[in-house]
Amino acid sequence: MPLPPVSGSQHVITAGPYQAAIASVGATLRQLTFEGRDLIVPFADHQIRPNYRGAVLAPWPNRVIDGRYTVDGEVRQLPLTEPNRGHALHGLVAWTNFEVSTAGPDHVGLRTVVEARTGYPHRLALEVTYQADAVQGLRWSVSVTNLSAQAAPYGTGPHPYLVAGPGRLDECWFELPASDYMTVEGERLLPGKLESVEGTAFDFRQSRRLGPVMIDHAFVGLDFSGASSGSPRPGTVRASLRHPSGSGVAITWDKACPWVQVHTADLPVAQASRLGLAVEPMTCPPDAFNSGTDLIWLEPGGRHRAEWVLTGW
Repeated sequence: MPLPPVSGSQHVITAGPYQAAIASVGATLRQLTFEGRDLIVPFADHQIRPNYRGAVLAPWPNRVIDGRYTVDGEVRQLPLTEPNRGHALHGLVAWTNFEVSTAGPDHVGLRTVVEARTGYPHRLALEVTYQADAVQGLRWSVSVTNLSAQAAPYGTGPHPYLVAGPGRLDECWFELPASDYMTVEGERLLPGKLESVEGTAFDFRQSRRLGPVMIDHAFVGLDFSGASSGSPRPGTVRASLRHPSGSGVAITWDKACPWVQVHTADLPVAQASRLGLAVEPMTCPPDAFNSGTDLIWLEPGGRHRAEWVLTGW
């Protein structure tokens, strides 16, 4: 029997002008198109997923500094999955092969169990669902249930690299109704303090050209009224990326994710640099396992769900 591609089993769903390809390794959004145009930076099914493209981040998004945190006086050490900076990056399921729980022409559900281990002694049931809609686009959700006997620290988010049109990011216009951003310190990107975006290169409350700005920061103070960003309904916020030709892409989410990480994907190799803009809604900020800021504590049997929607035009 032939082996599946290295990215896992493949699931293609469609609705109207939208088509999505989901890979079972990491329950990853491998490709998303609108009228045949990419809305995210894709990768081939035979590729090892580059740079967390389309990955699900759980049971924490972003970084745990030094991979170390403390619970009730117990120091826990996670594997250092970002060795060049010495951190535990983006959770525990990015390379897990999920199994199918439900599937149809316009949807697929993938599930796994995060087994207890050294550094994270909790068992979680995780379900990732993708639902294509001809009008709204792609609905992408992550649901979790704590199967362990102790409360478990938890956070989640997605990792799509948005694409508005051909070429590099510099000519695209970005809008994000966020009032504050978190500074970072040094090459290890240690979380700093919150600063207002007012008067900085990180103020995208009004849509403007990205230009050469380099961003790898968490933003907060999101306007969930829906009015400032053209979000389709109150209680949600929308980040949008628009190409000079008029085409674009947006991601919309609700208050389950009060934070968002934005990254311009600057890389040493020019051909691979700034191909898309990572926009990652998060339930908590970087290093929340240590700061405790907006960290979710799942009681035994406790559940949590977060959702975001990707839309093109």
